[in-house]
Formats: sequence, structure tokens, C-alpha cells
Amino acid sequence: MTINRDLRIVFMGTPDFAVAALKALLDNDYNVVGVITAPDRKAGRGQKLKPSAVKEFALKHNLNILQPTNLKAESFIEELRALNANLQIVVAFRMLPKVVWSMPEFGTFNLHASLLPQYRGAAPIHWAIINGENKTGATTFFIDEKIDTGAIILSETTEINEDTTVGELHDKLMAIGSELVVKTVRQIEKDEVTTLIQPQSDDLKTAYKLNRDNCKIDWTANIETIYNKIRGLNPFPTAWCYLDNAEEDLLSVKIYGVEKVYETHDLDAGLIFSTKTELRVSCKGGYIKVNEMQLPGKRKMDVKSLLNGYEFSKNAKLL
Repeated sequence: MTINRDLRIVFMGTPDFAVAALKALLDNDYNVVGVITAPDRKAGRGQKLKPSAVKEFALKHNLNILQPTNLKAESFIEELRALNANLQIVVAFRMLPKVVWSMPEFGTFNLHASLLPQYRGAAPIHWAIINGENKTGATTFFIDEKIDTGAIILSETTEINEDTTVGELHDKLMAIGSELVVKTVRQIEKDEVTTLIQPQSDDLKTAYKLNRDNCKIDWTANIETIYNKIRGLNPFPTAWCYLDNAEEDLLSVKIYGVEKVYETHDLDAGLIFSTKTELRVSCKGGYIKVNEMQLPGKRKMDVKSLLNGYEFSKNAKLL
């Protein structure tokens, strides 16, 4: 006997990554009775209030929007309960209290951009590249009390090429993830879900939240580590370091596109070698060829354009 449950879905998400999944639900004619997203935030030079990407999309499709500041507030819980949803879907949102995730009859599931149990945490796409992985994926799982530990519903694997940036992998996983969300909803709709308890392992890698400290380049590291870190943060939030260019103050610079140049040498780490068209930085195992850089207060520039108007001193160094 074929079951077709009448689903009433509440969707929770904030950035562009979540928009793709919400769009896929609407494209497949699922009934989204409410959208929960972050409150508008001040952004830009004018510090004007800016809605999240999910809110902008939801407004265009006349969806019911809630923007709670406190997910445990009784007023929000009452509004959520009044939607009478029987399924909740979470994509790139924040941790939910039990009173929220346990509310719907058919549960609350999350889309996570890794192959769980690996890379639980806030930045799984970035850390997969930073750590030099050659594959990753997306996973849907039912939410429980802890972060990213619930029973797995579905997962899909994809390769990471040696030159893949986090921006490219983000877009690839966004497409894979949106399809996985629809497949998961379809299984729930037909009552065909079979889950897998996440395996225990002593070799789990964590997707720590990114901050200024762990986005800084260590030029004393080897060429592979530096290269993976830079592409794992390109284009956002971007790897950075200090430039010592014989000036009084160190300059904080951002590094985007790079290449590896393998070569044996005994030079100090971080030394800059520049011509009219090329910029290389010494490290263990060779040089990092920098193709895109951003100086403080300037826009991102390709190195040829940068070298047309900026001069590196003889002893210039990245720290």
C-alpha cells in the first residue's frame, strides 16, 4: 500500500546555501507553511538593515516568515505551534532547542555539508579543503540533543579536485544538498525512511567555526598546507597574513587565487620575489605563486594589475 502523507513543512535557514533547498521544495510543490530565518542585520557602510537571503527569497514567494531573536521565547513557540507543521527542515541555521525540534509529528531533519560523522560543526566545506580531503558530500539527518549527531537519513558523496576552491565546492554542495533535501522529504512523505546511527570513531575531524586566528596563513608550514588553506578560504572569508614591506607598520593583506611551484631551496619562509608580472612567496617545498591579492583599503586585484601600481621592496616578506 502506497502512503502519501499530507506534509505541512516549516523551513529554517539563513544564507544562500539554504535558498537552493527552499526553492527545490517549492519547485516540487511541497507545502511550506512557514519560513524561520535570522533577524535582519545591519550591513554595509550605511549600516542599513539587510534581510537574509532566505527572507528575500521567501518574500518573493509570499511565504509566511518568522524572525525570532530567541528560539525559546514563549511567543515564538506559540507562533510556531500555530503553523501546525508536521515536518521541519533545517539548512544552515542555528542550534535548535528541544522544544522546537521535537515539535512536529514526522520530526526535524537537517542538511549538513559533509559526510557525517566527519566534519561536524560550523564550517564543514572550508575544513574539508583546508585539510586536503579529496572527497566530501552532504548528509541529511534527524536532529537530536547534540550538534550534528542524529540518525543519518541520506548522504551523497562528491570529489574535491586539487584546485577546487571553497566557493566552487560551496556551489556544488548547494546543488547536491537541495536534491538530497527533496529525496529525504519524498521518503518521509511515503513513510519509507530507514536511518543509520552515526558510527563511533576515534578519528573524527571537526569543522570549527572560522575566525581571524585560524584564517591566518603560517608561511613556515609546508607548501601543501599553505596552498590548501588559501583555497579553502577563497573567496570567503579569505586567508590573510601580514606584509612587511620596509614600512613602519605591517600591512594586513588577503590572499585569494594561488598556484604551487615545487622547488628545492633553503630560503627563509615568506620571502617575496616579484617581477613585473609575477609574485612568488617562499615556503617549505617551493613557492606559492600568488595570482590575486588585496591590500588594506583596496579592492581585490590580479597580481599583474597590483604590480603595475605597487612596489615590493628587496626584503619584502609575508608573515
